[in-house]
Amino acid sequence: MLKKLLFTLILLNICVVVSAQVPTDYLPADFHKERRAILRSKMPKNAVAVVFSNPTRNRANDVDYVFHQDPNFYYLTGFREPNAVLVLFSENQKDAKGNSYNEILYVPKKDPRFEMWNGKRLGVEGAKKELGFAMAKTSEEFVTDAINFKSFDNVNILKLNDDYRNSERDKGEIYDLVKAFKKQSGYKNEEAKDPNIGYIHKAIANVPDAKLEEVAKELSKSLENYPEYKKDPIIKEYISATDDGLRRELKQKIKIKLQKNSESNIDVKFLSTALAEMREVKTPEELKLLTKAIRISAIGQVEVMKAMKPHMSETEIQGVHEFVYKKYGAEYEGYPSIVGAGNNGCVLHYIENNKTKLGNELVLMDLGAEYRGYTADVTRTIPANGKFSPEQKAIYELVLKAQDAGIKVCKPGNQFWKPGEATKQIINEGLAALGIISSPSAKHSYFPHGTSHHIGLDVHDPGTYGAFKENMVITVEPGIYIPEGSPCDKKWWGIAVRIEDDILITKNGPVNLSAEAPRTVENIEKMMAKKSILNDFLLPNLD
Repeated sequence: MLKKLLFTLILLNICVVVSAQVPTDYLPADFHKERRAILRSKMPKNAVAVVFSNPTRNRANDVDYVFHQDPNFYYLTGFREPNAVLVLFSENQKDAKGNSYNEILYVPKKDPRFEMWNGKRLGVEGAKKELGFAMAKTSEEFVTDAINFKSFDNVNILKLNDDYRNSERDKGEIYDLVKAFKKQSGYKNEEAKDPNIGYIHKAIANVPDAKLEEVAKELSKSLENYPEYKKDPIIKEYISATDDGLRRELKQKIKIKLQKNSESNIDVKFLSTALAEMREVKTPEELKLLTKAIRISAIGQVEVMKAMKPHMSETEIQGVHEFVYKKYGAEYEGYPSIVGAGNNGCVLHYIENNKTKLGNELVLMDLGAEYRGYTADVTRTIPANGKFSPEQKAIYELVLKAQDAGIKVCKPGNQFWKPGEATKQIINEGLAALGIISSPSAKHSYFPHGTSHHIGLDVHDPGTYGAFKENMVITVEPGIYIPEGSPCDKKWWGIAVRIEDDILITKNGPVNLSAEAPRTVENIEKMMAKKSILNDFLLPNLD
């Protein structure tokens, strides 16, 4: 009997040890609790915020994509499963028993059969114990609770999508949760639209009668870059109106419509603005995880520099990067990996990565590991054969000079556009000096993108994009892309260079968190001359 008892205790101990062998360096529950408290302090009186998790997405037939949580939802809760809702109140509420609460997390219920196939669910008790919620309920209860959203002056939501799948497996899927919310809140389709469309509607409603035609023409021009807004029936009708009489009629209709909508208590702007303000400045806990993601990505670049050979494929290079990420325990890539050799590098978001041989081309590698939710964004451009040609070197060093100038101005108080201004000036002057463009002021498309964005839980993290503040982490990523057929000497064709680093804004100046990946021509060539541990990793030929 004693032996049996000892065996049982040993077995239980082994189970505990095995179950504990999972990552323990996620953000603590107190971090998310503090985020909710800060958001609550920003909310107007008598307000409620409703934030939905991501749903599962179907890949094919009965196979779903690997689930990835909505970053805003994760930021506020720490919950990493689908089909959940956070309801946050600006003031304390009372339940039927007189208990006070100011937040509810609705999560999928425990289901042994589901968990046998798909893994453990946290469940209600887990949400309380692990995430620190005093009040948690099942997702199905959100459907039946019938919260009186109409009793609040403000119901704050993020823009809702209309592409949720109804698998009809249970009544707690995002499809059911959003449907229930719409019914409980009196939500109308107008609130689902992009807030920018609402701004345009308001602008049309306030156009002076003498300027009706002039504004219609200006609006038509400005929407050339936003063709999706032209699909809005109001905007479409206003632009296509043939005389001011029709425009006045439409203006009056919009005023009546806006008056009707103003009676709604649903606000789709507050949450996105408040969360952008919060997320753009990182806490020490966030910086620890984000820095690790960045260092993993930089080391991936280093290992690829040592491993790259002309006979390798773009896909193989991608695999080496992502192998390094997995070795460090990174769960995902932060975004689809970009590995573009030669002219493929001129496609800014090239993700096919299907060129079978790199040859002697430059290889642009824009990749980032995601570690515990936080994603890096690091780009290096290197010669597949280990040596830059004179033309490749000239373009590379011009981009590097521009990047150095951009990084230099990343200081608290400087405006977000400062790095872009600095990099564009140097690139324009350099392209003119090389004879690729006629003068520094000549228009061209060789540097067609912005220079900086925030990174964090998203690779393009939200932010106010105003002045730099301490503990922001941004990219500085100038580039030059000269596709085949460009109006310049053919010797430049097919050269694409982007250098991207992740920069921490501090009071003592910018800190390059991805500096472990060599940036200069000399250091890249030295690194590429080193032996790789993958040189002897040979697989059988299957052809």
